[in-house]
Amino acid sequence: MRSIAIIAAGAIGAGLLLGQASYRQEIEKWRKEREAGLVSDEGWLTVAGLYWLKEGDNRAGTASANEIVLPPGSAPARIGVFTFRNGSTTFTAVAGVEVTLDGKPVRKAALRSDAEGTPDVLRTGALSMWVIRRGDRYAIRLRDLNAPARKQFQGLRWFDIDETWRIRARWVPYNPPRKVSVLNIVGITEEALCPGYAAFEIAGKEYRLEPTQEGGRLFFVFRDATAGKETYPAGRFLYADPPEGGYVTLDFNRAYNPPCAFTAYATCPLPLPQNRLPVRIPAGEMNHPAAAH
Repeated sequence: MRSIAIIAAGAIGAGLLLGQASYRQEIEKWRKEREAGLVSDEGWLTVAGLYWLKEGDNRAGTASANEIVLPPGSAPARIGVFTFRNGSTTFTAVAGVEVTLDGKPVRKAALRSDAEGTPDVLRTGALSMWVIRRGDRYAIRLRDLNAPARKQFQGLRWFDIDETWRIRARWVPYNPPRKVSVLNIVGITEEALCPGYAAFEIAGKEYRLEPTQEGGRLFFVFRDATAGKETYPAGRFLYADPPEGGYVTLDFNRAYNPPCAFTAYATCPLPLPQNRLPVRIPAGEMNHPAAAH
């Protein structure tokens, strides 16, 4: 009987080790995908401009006299004009300059913003531009495939993977969901719905985090006591699957930096006051050496 017990204990131990190895491989794979996404053509390291539109004409090109000044050498001195009136934007290209919309040359077109779903994207050379809306303000966001931040990127830094930071938190729903005011890094406040809060313990003390909801998942923006030292000063992002049976899993090994850590041209949400935790969470992504904001 004793030998059977020893064999059983060994099998359990081997199973635990196998589970830990599998978890580590899963997180390492996710981290590699995270880095690949940042340096991809659609990654945040290619976002190279944010230009708030004024009412009327907004000229675009590399010449300094334009309202929208594009990176030197990336385009002609003038590529066209973004005309903004009453929340609507129209682009008119300069004759002889090749600008495309959905892969087709464009002379003049009304542009949908990201507030209307998938925005219309203009392209010229290595540049792409589209309209974003934040609160009641509109801007042109610029992507440059030759952005210096992309070329100079040397990888991310991470805390060691530690499964103890994969926390099973108690989920307390709000019925109905509560409205919260989310301030972003450029000073604009937008309303969002918070479906509830996750309650969990660290070193015997309870903490809470309130998410918003994105694409069927819970989206947490939080700040902890590592911020400004080991992690990005403004805070980090974390997604979680929907709660099951009154619980939600918070895997802080998957906590990651917002886009504002990599480009000055993002409009990242800041943590809600109640999501600023006075405790260290040494897990997930560390501060990027060239943090933009």
